[in-house]
Amino acid sequence: MTRIKTDLCIIGAGSGGLSLAAGAVQMGARVVLVEGHRMGGDCLNYGCVPSKALLAAAKQAQTLRDGGFGVAPCAPQIDYAAVMDHVQGAIATIAPHDSVARFEGLGVRVIQAWARFVSARELEAGGHTIRARRFVIATGARPFVPPIPGLADVPYLTNETLFDLRSRPDHLLIIGGGPIGLEMAQAHARLGVQVTVVEGDRALNREDPEMAAVVLDRLRAEGVRIVEGAQVQEVSGQPGMITLRTAQGSHTGSHLLVAVGRTPALERLNLAAAGVDTTRAGVTVGDDLRSTNRRIYAIGDVAGGMQFTHVAGYHAGVVIRPILLGLPARAKTAHIPRVTYTDPELAQIGPTEAEARDLHGDGLSVARFDFSGNDRAIATGQTAGLIKVMVVNGRPVGVSIVGAEAGELIGPWALAIANGLKMTAIANMVAPYPTLGEVNKRAAGAYFSPRLFENPWIKRGVRTVQRLFP
Repeated sequence: MTRIKTDLCIIGAGSGGLSLAAGAVQMGARVVLVEGHRMGGDCLNYGCVPSKALLAAAKQAQTLRDGGFGVAPCAPQIDYAAVMDHVQGAIATIAPHDSVARFEGLGVRVIQAWARFVSARELEAGGHTIRARRFVIATGARPFVPPIPGLADVPYLTNETLFDLRSRPDHLLIIGGGPIGLEMAQAHARLGVQVTVVEGDRALNREDPEMAAVVLDRLRAEGVRIVEGAQVQEVSGQPGMITLRTAQGSHTGSHLLVAVGRTPALERLNLAAAGVDTTRAGVTVGDDLRSTNRRIYAIGDVAGGMQFTHVAGYHAGVVIRPILLGLPARAKTAHIPRVTYTDPELAQIGPTEAEARDLHGDGLSVARFDFSGNDRAIATGQTAGLIKVMVVNGRPVGVSIVGAEAGELIGPWALAIANGLKMTAIANMVAPYPTLGEVNKRAAGAYFSPRLFENPWIKRGVRTVQRLFP
């Protein structure tokens, strides 16, 4: 057993682990990175990258199918295997950036093996015992497979296996109406697959119902069957003929995708030996992301909070300060956006309208603007959409956007909320014309309009100036 002594040992080479390793080694720390599976983690191999590549192919098919603007629609000729080649090509193009070779070139020692704590200060991996000044757990999460009777007896897909398909499903059943389930539902429907989504609660139940309805209406119009309030009680069947039974009825399809959430990947780590407390949500950490063992931090999906790639990267930036520089740092969530990449997209930062009303009561103002009033949206036929801005004391505290490029449009609001800016910051922005970005400025205008145009004192002041300065 080889012994290694280092400043920082990072377990997990996903987004958070890689960001931290690159930053720490370039700042002069000795860094060991341990990864038992694939470099790049879930986002590169099974999540963000392949799903967005699949959605892009599906959008191309839908553009041909829809036609419009004087261009005749036509039936797309879909080669499902070639679509999956595109997906794998996207992964392969990005992979070198996350590769062992790149990180070893930066000076990181990479050990490709599963890790296991043997004490509060030592870790074993690949025939090595690693003793580090600080450890960071960045092992991410894996698909949660619910204990539905019969599920283990039939073939099912998760996001980790879906992109290995080479033949197009005839009828894809999806358990789960959250972002992953609905993104994959729309993608496959656009690629010529019959799709049924079965959701035990409300589809997109974390989102503002008004905004979610815009997405769900589009998916249903494109042929996706969405069954809400239907808990799956039993799964049965065989390859090519799988049945979901609910209290409301049964649904049969050729393939099954399970998309009901994710669970932290911690089972191999033997955290009890390190004195690290955990819950079902992940490692127990404070807002400094430090665990019950002061030498061990957790970032990203395993930290028990929001499970997004950009959160893992943000966490890396938080923990690098105390680990390398001895400076205090705290993770926050109010400025973290999330996006569902359906068409139209749905983006959210901070509380929804209902959540904000519960938090702020009468102190809340809600500014709205419809995409149908945006000239670029009219010109491009993308008028289905809406923005809501929740404002308290002149500052945005939450923003909901549904519509074309919502994931891009949420950016200025993330900047404003992260820096405590007022609505005047957005109102003062000059957006190029015509762009969808004007939606943000018009929402700010909708907030100020009643304060300017319906204020009798302002009107009196204007009339007074006109009389005094002829």
